[in-house]
Amino acid sequence: DTIAHVQYPTAGGSAAWNAAGSGIYYTRFPRKGERPETDLNFYQQVYFHKIGTADTEDTYSVGKDFPRIAEIVLEASRDGRYILATVANGDGGDFAHYLLGSDGKWTQVTQFSDQIKAARLGRDKALYLLSRAGAPRGKILRLPLDTPELTDAVEIVLAGEAVIEQIVPTADAIYVGDILGGPSQIRRFGLDGKDEAIIPVPKISSVQEMLALEDNSLLFRDVSYTEPATWFHCVQGETEPVKTALRSTSPVSFSDIEVTREFATAKDGAKIPLNIVFRKGMKRDGQNPTLLYGYGGYGISMAPNFDFTRRLWFDRGGVYVVANIRGGGEFGEEWHKAGNLTKKQNVFDDFAAAAEYLIKEKYTRPEKLAIQGGSNGGLLMGAMITQHPDLMRSVVSSVGIYDMLRVELAPNGAFNVTEFGTVKNPEQFKALYAYSPYHRVVDGTKYPSILMMTGANDGRVAPYHSRKMTARLDEANKSDNPILLRTSSSAGHGIGTALSERIKQSADIYAFLFAQLGMTKEMTKH
Repeated sequence: DTIAHVQYPTAGGSAAWNAAGSGIYYTRFPRKGERPETDLNFYQQVYFHKIGTADTEDTYSVGKDFPRIAEIVLEASRDGRYILATVANGDGGDFAHYLLGSDGKWTQVTQFSDQIKAARLGRDKALYLLSRAGAPRGKILRLPLDTPELTDAVEIVLAGEAVIEQIVPTADAIYVGDILGGPSQIRRFGLDGKDEAIIPVPKISSVQEMLALEDNSLLFRDVSYTEPATWFHCVQGETEPVKTALRSTSPVSFSDIEVTREFATAKDGAKIPLNIVFRKGMKRDGQNPTLLYGYGGYGISMAPNFDFTRRLWFDRGGVYVVANIRGGGEFGEEWHKAGNLTKKQNVFDDFAAAAEYLIKEKYTRPEKLAIQGGSNGGLLMGAMITQHPDLMRSVVSSVGIYDMLRVELAPNGAFNVTEFGTVKNPEQFKALYAYSPYHRVVDGTKYPSILMMTGANDGRVAPYHSRKMTARLDEANKSDNPILLRTSSSAGHGIGTALSERIKQSADIYAFLFAQLGMTKEMTKH
């Protein structure tokens, strides 16, 4: 069976089987004639498709009253009796939840204003909710499916210092995935929230996924800066996970690489975590080529990850740093809200503080410092270029947003209003205009060397952002540093990019950085 128009760069598609296995509930966008032409990539809704029939016979289920920028994810209970619809109000981090019962009726369980960030169907006829209402770092509620009224929910895991990001219920326990300023931890509770136990995970690592198995044990995938993704198995009732044979492999060793966490101090006194990765024996003499990476938006945490191509960077004496700046979710919703809308400048100040810290602590110096970011992180790069052009030698900015006054005019731009704000709001307009990178380029400025990267088929961030920003910088620049634009004719925003193209992109980035930072020779082999 084929179903048309189920996804677009504004939102992906989702599907869930019904109890009988005779059909699926799925999300799709309006078709021609159902809404005006300008709305055909908005107003995502849920329909039911019976297997073996034409999609023209599919029946509407729910969603006509959802926001224009709704993004819907569907999940079925294990017995298929319930379908959970998680509805995002654009990309700003607000969600509503709807439940389809065996009576065929949808019930709204939560509203956007309820601050329920995630919901999971349990095996005990209950819905488990991750709430940040009065708890910016999260608490967990249990709600009976028979009476899915939020007022009937019982708080079972209280808010604490850790930021709750994942919840996985089993028949007799609930596993909680936390983030601690960047790295992860796992806790296990009884279904009543009692009998807390810590499930140990590798130091300075990230738990990317947790799965409950049929026997109620836990399978989780962990990754770090020095170890590729590995699946661990935690048997029901035990707290010590066992490393399984399910793992990614690396063609090169990282046994000589160290990772440390240090803290920079932002302009307003906030402590900004830095994950600093380097070869053992590295000297803090201010001479190390250093690549500082940042994002700072949408409540997305920059957790540890693995990339074997960084071996090239370390073999030429490079230091790699990830800054957990505000706008992300490393310390909960307060950390996110402190870096969005009219407070976006905090993101740029935090990143600048991270760069200044690395220089002060003699990891590097401005002539040896490069910075990198993509998408929302590309906006960060644009702000650093225009606000601190003398702080670094080189910039790699991928699929970035640079004209903050026009971004919401593109189809996907409307989804970002909840994160950036809108020019229609006077206060938000002032904030947008104050930092909009394109509007802050100044003629006669000596800018660092810059590599802008975009995809001709990018439906998330229109490639005109990179094109016009490159042209404006090239016109204004008074230094001898190159300002380059790399456009991939076959790629978009990154998702789905062919391996061959990703290899070419990576090679061009390293070649650019090696040339600009004088990294012409490899060090002694590890």
